[in-house]
Amino acid sequence: MKQFATQGIILTRTDFGEADRILTFITPDHGKVRAIAKGVRKAGAKLAGAIELFSVSELTVVAGRGEINTLISARLARHYDDIVKDMERTNAAYEFLRILNKVTEDKTEEVYFTLIDKALAGLNYSEIAPELVDLWFKVQLLKITGHTPNLRMDGEAKKLSESKTYNFDFDKTRFSSSENGDFNPRTIKFLRVGLAAESPKVLARVEGADEFLPPLQPLVQTLLQKSLRV
Repeated sequence: MKQFATQGIILTRTDFGEADRILTFITPDHGKVRAIAKGVRKAGAKLAGAIELFSVSELTVVAGRGEINTLISARLARHYDDIVKDMERTNAAYEFLRILNKVTEDKTEEVYFTLIDKALAGLNYSEIAPELVDLWFKVQLLKITGHTPNLRMDGEAKKLSESKTYNFDFDKTRFSSSENGDFNPRTIKFLRVGLAAESPKVLARVEGADEFLPPLQPLVQTLLQKSLRV
């Protein structure tokens, strides 16, 4: 009976039979792992408290012959329990899980596990606006998947100027100079910071961060939809 130990964050969960649940975890070293947690929906089930949503769990899994493995033990490593105290943060967390599940393959790399872990940690921290975490998560996803827009050169291959405003050309995935553009140099610079930031806490430390969100949120969302179909 082959088994392995790993860490996992739940992406999806589906009730199965009378008391079981099939879970999809994203892990740092085994990609996406699907496992059945037997009896987990029974009152007092040992596994139940160790496989919470918005958590990182230490897992021991018996490999199955098909796609479904069996979860035999679990322990909470960290639980981002403050997320569920706020509806906006809860909805954002569910959306992150949905998006990540859709864009990742079964043999996905560790970077995706790290991304969702840091995004959930950001949502759990009340000092960071959930909108900033959302922006950070999505621009990081664009970067990881190789769909980063050009934030240095305009559509004519000229360096972006500190004295101009810009609109975004989705065909060229670059900014184009416009007399009354929606994006000023400070906004574009903030987007660069988001791409370079190791966690959403970096964005929260930028003075006036909230003022950059109105133009950037729809831009990033559209880029995500066009490139990753989410």
